[in-house]
Formats: sequence, C-alpha cells, structure tokens
Amino acid sequence: MKTLIAFWLCAALANAVPAATLAPASVRILKAGIGLNADTPQGRGLRKFGELVEARTNGRLRVELFTSGKLGDDLAMVNAMREGTQDIACPDSSTLAGMVKEFSVVNYPFTFLNESEADHVLDGPWGAHAMAELPAHGLVGLAFWENGFRHLTNSQRPLATLAQAKGLRMRTMQNQMLIDSFTTLGFNAVPMPFPKVYQALADKQVDGQENPLPTILSSRFFEVQRHLTLSRHVYSAFVLLISKSTWESLTPSDREIVANSAADARTFQRAVNREVTSAALEQLKKLGMQVTSIDVREAESVRRRLRSVLERYNKDIGERSVIAMYVSLGQWRTNHGAPPSAVAPAAEAAPSRALPPTMTPSPSLFQPAGTLTARGSAPGF
Repeated sequence: MKTLIAFWLCAALANAVPAATLAPASVRILKAGIGLNADTPQGRGLRKFGELVEARTNGRLRVELFTSGKLGDDLAMVNAMREGTQDIACPDSSTLAGMVKEFSVVNYPFTFLNESEADHVLDGPWGAHAMAELPAHGLVGLAFWENGFRHLTNSQRPLATLAQAKGLRMRTMQNQMLIDSFTTLGFNAVPMPFPKVYQALADKQVDGQENPLPTILSSRFFEVQRHLTLSRHVYSAFVLLISKSTWESLTPSDREIVANSAADARTFQRAVNREVTSAALEQLKKLGMQVTSIDVREAESVRRRLRSVLERYNKDIGERSVIAMYVSLGQWRTNHGAPPSAVAPAAEAAPSRALPPTMTPSPSLFQPAGTLTARGSAPGF
C-alpha cells in the first residue's frame, strides 16, 4: 500500500512540474548599469543584449539592468567594474579616455560627417586596437554602440554661429580634451556627471548642455532649455563593457555567447538610435524648443580655432593612433564618396578634412597584429 501511494505522489509531482519548464540548476545574475532610462536606445539595446544572452545560455546567465544612474554615473560604474563589484556598463567612450587615451580621438570635433563613417572606424582595426588596451585596466570591451551626434541647448539665446556662444556656461562631459575645446571656443566649460545635469540646468548653475537628440528628449531638457542648436559638433559612441574579472570567470563558450550577443545587439541598438533620432527633432519642436542650425561650412573654421588644442592632444594620445583613425576615415571616403558636407567650399575637398593639421599618413599603420575573439572584430594594427 505504501509503495502504491509513493508511486502516485511521484506521478503527481511529475505532472505538476514538467521537466521542460524546470529552471536551470544554477542561474548567474550579471549586474548592468546605464545612465539613461530604460526607454532610450541605450536602455533598449541593453535589454536586447540581455535577452540574447539569456536565450543563448538557456537561462544560465541573466542580465539585470539598473537604469537612470541608479548605480552611479559612468565614471563611478566603470570604477565599480574595475573593482569587481559591477559586471556590465555602457558608458560614453569619453569616460575611458583617462585610462586609454585613444578614446579621446572619437570625440575630436567635426571629424565624422555621418554614422556610416563612424561605424567603419569604430568597428574596424582602429576600434579593435583601442578595445585591446582595456584589459590592462580591468575591463573588456565588447562592442561600440551609438550615442549619436551631439547638439547644443541653452536657456539664454539662439546660436547661429559658435562665435555667439562666448560666455555661456556649458556643461560638458568629464573629458579634458572636450573641456579644453569648449573653453577655446569661448564657452565657460563646466564638467559634470550626467545624472546631475537636469537639476543644474533647472537651478541655473549652467546655461546649457550638449547631447544627442534622443537624450535631450528622453531627459526632458526641453523643460529647462528653450534653444536647440543643431551643431553635430561631436559624434559620441557608447562602449559596452564587461568587468575583466567577470569575463575571466565565464567559460569559453559563454564568453563567445556574450561577445556575439553584444555584436548582434549593436546592430539593433544603432538602428533604434537612428530611428529615434529622426523623430526626436520634430517632437522637440512641438514641445516648444526654438531650433537654429550651425552651417556645416563653419566646421573647418572651428577646427582651425582648435588647432592648438588638437595638436597638443595628438602628441599626448600618440600621433600614430590619431593618424591611423584619419587614414581609416579617408579610405572610407575614397571608397564610398565624400558626403556633400565634406566638399563644402570652406573645406575645399574631402582629403583636407580627413587628416588633422600637420599630419601625413604612413602606409605602415595597418599591419595586422592578431584578431579578437568577438564576432565582427577586425585585426589590430
């Protein structure tokens, strides 16, 4: 009788919990943090990355996302990853320039003229080389994602040229090259972590800020800023990072899954960012922002004004790396045709925009030096 009862109990339990629905024996949570909210292209990209990782590991790895700076600003999250207390973050590339100087080159003013140029450089040998420097600092770079072209907002006056910006207190990213560039252009540059920006604008601690259109919209800067200037002065990239200690604790097969998921989510995130950017401008206009544009021909004039700043950083970063980035950019323009803005009267011709002052290319810059394991990575130089 006891044997019969035990049999029916086992059968009932088996029917109640089908084997296919059982959770994995061990689930590892990877803690990820970003500065923006969950509905931004950055947040949607991280959710997509998490979905891919969880599906491809059959639930063994799960990404838990903390948004809106809940884990701190970009710099704080990067430091937490280096200390092994956070697994994943997706900071702006400028945040990494204090460790790997090459990342400053991404933010050189008026360098990239469209998103395809940036994709080519960041996903190619130059980007792979910059990523390869991160493990020495306790980080592993998984992929470049898109933040987008940055634009100016302020509460004081419309700007038709950057010369009219003199004296404006402008919040900048915490990157010394950008601080020096804005100061040289006449702004009163105020470096500040992103989570503090809205309140600083509302309290009139600063007059303005600069960010891509989706960030201006999602952060509701239109509530405290009247004037939007379409300047496209800097292209801004996110870098999806994983802590080196976390990376090394994964099995080789899980590392491959994480790397491939980062690359696949990159394609998704960039597409979302470009779609949202296209719609954001009209929404900001409807919300009352007064919009002006900086003539693209002013770009060459601005670069001349910044010549002393950029030449100093060329030497600090390493001229070989700077030249390599511009050579890669020049090759893209040669193969695909320069955008109309690259051949505007003030710029003369695309090649003059593809190299910084006083620099000439060297054919030895792109000698292969190995490959990375992530799918889509290119040889280093």
